[in-house]
Amino acid sequence: MDHSQLISYIALGAPATRRPVTGNLPFLRPEIGFTPNWYHKSIGVDFSEKYHLDPEHRKEALLAMREEIDRRFPENKIGKHDGGSPDLLTGLYGACSIAAIYGVPVRYEKDQWPVNEHVHISSEEMNTVQTPDLANNQFFQSILKQADWIAQTEGKIYGFINWQGILNNAQRIRGQELFMDFYMNPEGVKNLLESVCTTMIDATKILRHKQKESGVDYSFYTISNCLVNMLSPELYNEFILPFDQRIAAAFNTIGIHNCAWNANPYLDDYASIQKVGYIDMGMDSDLEKARSLFPETRRAIMYTPMDVANKSIGEIKTDMESIAINYGPCDIVAADIEFGTPDEKVIELIKICDEISNQNQK
Repeated sequence: MDHSQLISYIALGAPATRRPVTGNLPFLRPEIGFTPNWYHKSIGVDFSEKYHLDPEHRKEALLAMREEIDRRFPENKIGKHDGGSPDLLTGLYGACSIAAIYGVPVRYEKDQWPVNEHVHISSEEMNTVQTPDLANNQFFQSILKQADWIAQTEGKIYGFINWQGILNNAQRIRGQELFMDFYMNPEGVKNLLESVCTTMIDATKILRHKQKESGVDYSFYTISNCLVNMLSPELYNEFILPFDQRIAAAFNTIGIHNCAWNANPYLDDYASIQKVGYIDMGMDSDLEKARSLFPETRRAIMYTPMDVANKSIGEIKTDMESIAINYGPCDIVAADIEFGTPDEKVIELIKICDEISNQNQK
């Protein structure tokens, strides 16, 4: 298997991210994840501030989540990774870390992932924003402190901070006004994006160095372009693509996450990015074109929690068969499954993927 590929990874209680490929992959590989509310209502896990600030407390919660998952889904691979030590890093601070480094407050909820407060910089501040000094940044240093605790307690620092993507982070820092700034203050936008890109790369490399010292060596980055459909292809090409390319140049492998949106307007630009080891998109995308543009990339479909909850087993099977024909081999990312979705639907989705994989690997 090509070790430059990445696969989807949903740690227990964490948003979806990516991890390196190890071993052989099935033709359709399901990756299942549940919302914090699912765990909160199922077994009372509290995702409030203590969950994110105290790694020992988080470890206890993760053990409880693992027990519940194993009880309800026997012989499952849900939330598991290849290391021997628990993953105490993935999910930490949700997707808030970069904005928090820039001083945007984090709000915690008992049954949700944390979110950044709507405290945004002005247009004038965007023009002059400076790259934070990570060595003296209290929030970033809190991440490193937890990493040190994990190394001392567990030996190896497995897992991933969700550093997001350029556009996502800039929007959290500037707010929705950012989308007007592309037209009204393009130089300010470029200054903010330059700063954010530098911070993302530097923060990742500092943490990765600490992980490498513990015996875990990661050399990839995942770009989360969740908001890319808010931009025209022309704006993406001018403003965001150069930074996505810069991030790709800084790491050995790059993953591109699009959420469940139609990726068609951006596929050609994505194909200009070097070393793409993973790309995901929604079912409305041109899947055959995506496969032709990324033949050596591990592809993934973001299969929505609404589809899992509301479609019949027959409809889900039809979807999986179509995906396999037009896009496979690939991951099926069923993230953010909400409380109330029958376990049987999840089990059947996994079974359908396994059956299709067996048919394609004979």
